[in-house]
Amino acid sequence: MNMMKFVVLAALVAVAYGCGLPTFTPVVTRVVGGVDVRPHSWPWQVSLQYTRNGNWYHTCGGTLIAKDWVLTAAHCISSRNTYRVELGKHNLKETEEGSVVIPAAKLIVHEKWNSFFIRNDIALVKLEVPVTVSDIVMPACLPEPGFILPHDEPCYVTGWGRMITGGPIADVLQQALLPVVDFATCTRPDWWGSQVKDTMVCAGGDGVVSGCNGDSGGPLNCQSADGSWEVHGIVSFGSGIQCNYPKKPTVFTQVSSYADWISTNMVNN
Repeated sequence: MNMMKFVVLAALVAVAYGCGLPTFTPVVTRVVGGVDVRPHSWPWQVSLQYTRNGNWYHTCGGTLIAKDWVLTAAHCISSRNTYRVELGKHNLKETEEGSVVIPAAKLIVHEKWNSFFIRNDIALVKLEVPVTVSDIVMPACLPEPGFILPHDEPCYVTGWGRMITGGPIADVLQQALLPVVDFATCTRPDWWGSQVKDTMVCAGGDGVVSGCNGDSGGPLNCQSADGSWEVHGIVSFGSGIQCNYPKKPTVFTQVSSYADWISTNMVNN
């Protein structure tokens, strides 16, 4: 499927589902560290979970991009595991009205995913049944193919990942402001250097705020001019020293670089 068809498909998703316009508007004051989100203000955020010994565990975040498709990171998927997706969640430890759990019917990992160099860290999860769109479960909008975020663009990472390096994962969904770091800066030798490619986007790096373990696969949310929210990134990797290490911003798979891959796999599966 070519790029023009992807734009048309994305537009149809937006019209059909009202993507990227949450009923419960996010509270997006500029924060220093991660904070509890306003409940259900990021209605496309999902929890990807795996089963072990009869119990289900959160492993990664993800983004609902259509009624039966979730976008996540390739490194979140293992062929040894059985997965499900929990949607409409705020607190993972509580039973919440309107939330829904749907088994994963199909896992599609990018055919050129390279775990050693962390390249093409993107995957799709097809839900066993389409979810009903509501105030608390809604698809995200995606950016146009090839779109590049400007330096210092205020975007937000959301997830249930660790709140401190080595600490426990969060019960309540967190959000944190992560300004975009442009490619020229992020590839400097004292930043990420050649490890970052032009199919990735960096955000943060101030040594205070970052994504962390458990946030993987989740969205980088950026507000467009019309007020809707677009998901521009998929949490991919960060510093192995500590999550919030200076000049080591969180690195995301750049969604706009994979527009054709996303649309082709959604249409053909």
